[in-house]
Amino acid sequence: MKLVLATHNQHKVEEVGAILAQTIPTIELLGYDGPEPKEDGTSFLENALIKARAAFLHTGLPSIADDSGIAVEILGGAPGIFSARWAGGRDNVANRQLLLSQLADVRDQDRAASFVCTIAMVSDDGEVSFTGIWPGRVALQEQGLNGFGYDPVFIPEGFEVTAAELEPEVKNALSHRSLALSQLSSYLLQLER
Repeated sequence: MKLVLATHNQHKVEEVGAILAQTIPTIELLGYDGPEPKEDGTSFLENALIKARAAFLHTGLPSIADDSGIAVEILGGAPGIFSARWAGGRDNVANRQLLLSQLADVRDQDRAASFVCTIAMVSDDGEVSFTGIWPGRVALQEQGLNGFGYDPVFIPEGFEVTAAELEPEVKNALSHRSLALSQLSSYLLQLER
């Protein structure tokens, strides 16, 4: 089965490919070189569907897209769908630094947050979606060199290190994206039967 991943983010292509290959080694994950649609949805689901629909229309192939971000409880769920542009642009360092500065006076025990990932799939069979949530908290400072985005400031529940300090295999087994992709994999395996 060929599947288009509607993103221009190479880190995400590599991560999604590695996770899907664990359960569906025969799947061919294709990159997307089409136009980026305007993500003007008000939820992770709406934005994922916007991207998956655009890729499906552009390629004619089953297409998946995710929308993901970090939701901080004390900030009312922000940055949420605005995570990638929280500091005004797509600068991961600036986004992390802004979040840390916004939480500068917040005690460690009050820094609860979750990584959220919703994956939408659009194909001739219709539209489906899957959501994974990875609970944890925001660190007091950046730590770690692995991963991308908010990984250096996110401490997953049950750990004392950030997601950026985890080995990629460990992160890929536990992450919000992995949880959503696991649901997608189960769905795709049912389709192949």
